[in-house]
Order: sequence, then structure tokens, then C-alpha cells
Amino acid sequence: MKTTISRRTTVAALATAALAVTATPATATSTGPDRPELRKAMNAFVDAGFTGIQLRVRDRQGDWAASAGVRKLGLSAKPPTNGSFWTGSIIKTFTATMILQLVAEGRIALDRPAADYLPGYGLDERITVRMLLRHTSGLFNYTGEYKPDGTMDEPGVPANGDAWVPYRFKSYKPEELVRLALSKKPRFEPGTQWSYSNTNYTVALLMIEKVTGRSYATELKRRITGPLGLRDTLAAGDRTRTLPGPHAHGYYQYQGKVIDLSRQNLSLLTGAGDLISTTQDLTTFFSALNGGRLLPAELLTEMRTAIPTPLPQQGYGLGIWAQDLGPGCGTVYQHNGSPPHGYGALMYSSPDGSKTLTASVTWVDSATRGPVKDFLGLVDALVKQEFCDPPAAAE
Repeated sequence: MKTTISRRTTVAALATAALAVTATPATATSTGPDRPELRKAMNAFVDAGFTGIQLRVRDRQGDWAASAGVRKLGLSAKPPTNGSFWTGSIIKTFTATMILQLVAEGRIALDRPAADYLPGYGLDERITVRMLLRHTSGLFNYTGEYKPDGTMDEPGVPANGDAWVPYRFKSYKPEELVRLALSKKPRFEPGTQWSYSNTNYTVALLMIEKVTGRSYATELKRRITGPLGLRDTLAAGDRTRTLPGPHAHGYYQYQGKVIDLSRQNLSLLTGAGDLISTTQDLTTFFSALNGGRLLPAELLTEMRTAIPTPLPQQGYGLGIWAQDLGPGCGTVYQHNGSPPHGYGALMYSSPDGSKTLTASVTWVDSATRGPVKDFLGLVDALVKQEFCDPPAAAE
């Protein structure tokens, strides 16, 4: 199977993220026994120009939560160590988990046509539920398709850069997003290639609602957030409000102004990128998922069986990435995310769920995405610090 990739592929899109602020001294607040090497890797984000970062790790040394930078421009207060944030595409793992729970109940079959569960949209009968969750459906990405060099191939709804700013409070219905995507030519024949598309997960949301007869938000609470006690996690859906509770602020620079993005409407990414959460809740969720508490063993295996993608050493399963960190590190499972601008989120776990890393990063974004070219390098250093064995001491 050939693979293609879009510009909006999870946190990889942040590789060219921009910051137009003066770096803040890399001091941090933390809870738990000090972890100087993790602190150093975290502070590197602030040294590079990010406005703030909050980080949480859980492993055999216990829980450690810390933050660095500032919560809000013009203030000295650090980001809260468990503040709320926009998680972006991390919601795809939640959506896939709920679909697989319905598979476990016998209400959905992975290899049946998605159109069987969602009639009336004209979905290609060859597109299966598995293809949606794996991004092999070929469905046009309603937030736009990009060429490998990052330039626009075919636009969708305004979702990036200056063109998005006037629409950041616009309300979208999932049905209209899906119908827009279906009005466009498919990227490829179903099942023949791989290309990351938000459309797949908005279709999955509509499928959850159709099969259960209840809203996505209701099912999310019944199936995941309620049983796990995730009090600070919710699907934003069609809301135009500021992030709830304590939170750090992300920004976008537009026409000489700096716009606060803690308030926006993410119905633009319904079921595909509109989750609000905290590092504590994401830690609980991902540990439970990989520890086998949310899915039967055989379906967790299905979820984590990954196919190749264009990203080095990263394969995609059903709503989850499998990433080989290299010698002395092994495989981690992850799904990172970023809403249109200003926020980035990380969610990593060991295969058994006993070791996790979750984080939120904020910055001042812009149409050109700015000078922070080393974002992926910073993420790599942070993740390897937690998941890789320390180098052997010289004899």
C-alpha cells in the first residue's frame, strides 16, 4: 500500500511553529521528587521561545508534574501544572476507543462498510470502518489537502493561517463538514494508500451517534470520562467559550495584533480535534487504555497494529501511533495534537501503560509559523529522556 501524508499530520505540523515573543527565563514549578533531566528537557522549549509548557510523567518513580514559562503574556505566573488546554487530534484516540467498544458489543464490525452504519451520505461502499480509523479511506480532508512541500493542494474550510482568524468563532455542524468532504474528489481508491484526514473521525463521530442514538458527548461520558473519573475532559463541540478553569494561553499574531486563542470554537474539528483536557486526565486515560482497562485484549491488539506511514519509524493503527524510539528505548504508543494554532499537546505511553508522558505547549503562532524549526527535536529529546534507558556509565 502506498502512503501519502498531509501537512496537518498531528504534532508534526508544529515542526515549523512560530513564536514572536521574547524568551522567558526557563524557570519552572513542579510537584513530586525533582527530575532534573526532565526539567532540563522541558525548559528547552521555553529557551527556544515557547511561551509555556506543562508536563506530567508517571513511572516507577511516581508522578511528577511541572511547568515552565508563563501562563499569560505580560504576567510572571507559571502555567498551572494541571491546567486545561485544547488537545487537538488527541481526541482521535478517544473516538477510536468508543468505536472499538461498539465493536466489542457486536454493534459495529471493523470490516463492514461504514455506509451500513451511516446511510444517506453517499459514502463509498468500499470504505470500511477500519479504513476510517486507519486513515486509508481516501476521503478528502475537509480542512484542506496539502502538497508534500506544505503548499495548499485543494482548500477546504478555513482552518489555518490568517484566513482562519475571521472564522475562529464560526459554528460548524459535523454533517456539513462531511458533506463538504464528500463533494470533493477522493484522494485515492479506498484501502490503497494512507493519508491523514480529519474527515475520517468526524464520520466516526456521526457513526457513534447513529448507532447509539445518543450524542457523542453523552457517549464519551458514559464510556470513558465517567468510568475513569476524568472530571476535566470534554468534547468542546459547538461552544465558543474560554477554556474552563485554570489554563495557559496560546496566541496568534494577526495584522499587528496578538489574539488570545484560549477562546475559540472548535466545531471545525468535531470528533477529530475538539477535546479539552488536562495532563492528569490524559495520563489516566492513556494508562487505562494501554493497560487493558477500556478494550478487550484482542481489540487493543487490533488498535495498536500499525501500518507504515511517511513519518520515520512511526506507524498508524486505529486512532493511535506506534513509534519506535530506537536502541535502548523500544516502542511507545502515542497521539499528539494541535488545534489550528497556539496550542500543542503530547500523549505517550509504554506498551503496558505503566509509564506515561503528557504535556501541553503554548506559543504565539503566525501565518509563517515562525523560527522554531526544532520543535520535533525538542519533543524527541523530552520523550527519549523519559522512555529510553540512561547511557551506560563509562568504566
